[in-house]
Amino acid sequence: MKKEITVKATMLSTGSVVPNAIVWDDGRIFEIDKVLDKRRAASLKGGGTGIRYTVQIDGKEKFLFLDDYTWFVET
Repeated sequence: MKKEITVKATMLSTGSVVPNAIVWDDGRIFEIDKVLDKRRAASLKGGGTGIRYTVQIDGKEKFLFLDDYTWFVET
């Protein structure tokens, strides 16, 4: 299953997008400590394809997806 979320991100002059924080529906903000990987991939749990970012939040690895202009996480 996938959950659409709001992401604070930086767009670089090269056109690359770098996610900085995840904003949950209830307003909680989770800062992304580090982007570990970025690649085109399918979401095995939620379906769909896009750019999959492997990010580190509070020391834990999570997958964050950008599908066209929509961000989501696997739940």
